[in-house]
Amino acid sequence: MPTVLVVEDERDIREVLRRYLERAGLSVLTTGTGAEAIRMLTSAPPDLVVLDLGLPDLDGTEVLREISAAGHPPVIVLTARSGVDDRIRGLQLGADDYVTKPFSPAEVVLRVQAVLHRAGGPTGAPGAATYGEGRLRIDELRHEAWLDGRELDLTPTEWGLLTAVAAAPERVFSRYELVNRVRGYEYAGYERTIDSHVKNLRHKLGPDGSDVVETVLGVGYRLRLRRDDPR
Repeated sequence: MPTVLVVEDERDIREVLRRYLERAGLSVLTTGTGAEAIRMLTSAPPDLVVLDLGLPDLDGTEVLREISAAGHPPVIVLTARSGVDDRIRGLQLGADDYVTKPFSPAEVVLRVQAVLHRAGGPTGAPGAATYGEGRLRIDELRHEAWLDGRELDLTPTEWGLLTAVAAAPERVFSRYELVNRVRGYEYAGYERTIDSHVKNLRHKLGPDGSDVVETVLGVGYRLRLRRDDPR
């Protein structure tokens, strides 16, 4: 699974990007400062960096210079600086792509996958995966899911819950983890409503819904079905 480092000082933007990238099958690291980004790049270089130029401690161009000088991974720049000269300067400093604010998180995901593809690495898009000897099928590229041959009509939240638990079958996810994966840290108090969304998801899964998405008392929820071997 490729890793993306998101360097963005605005927490809401950082968490929205994290959520969208994780849903696309990418492992995500985040930080709000340039100094921490440089430290993380040195200790465990990611496969790609999404870098905001307007950081509180260092100018993002300085971080970009550090990355380029060290021959580290490709960089997609995020910035409110929309002038042509600013874009040219970022590209000259080594950026692989340039996205101006405000932007669509879905567009950023597509750009990340495109840059990873050009760099010769995995894009993170998992395609279709099956669980429980074919009972459950999830195709993240098409945003479709089936259980026992029946297509599921899921809301965005229900889809997020299903793909979150399917990311690590048989692992127990706490309600807090699911809130962060599905909605993001900015949704204060949402943890209290997660049970209602699980209930709705189980209803759409059918009579065996509680067996597919299982409750672990006092802990949270897990996908009971094992992921099938793709080979």
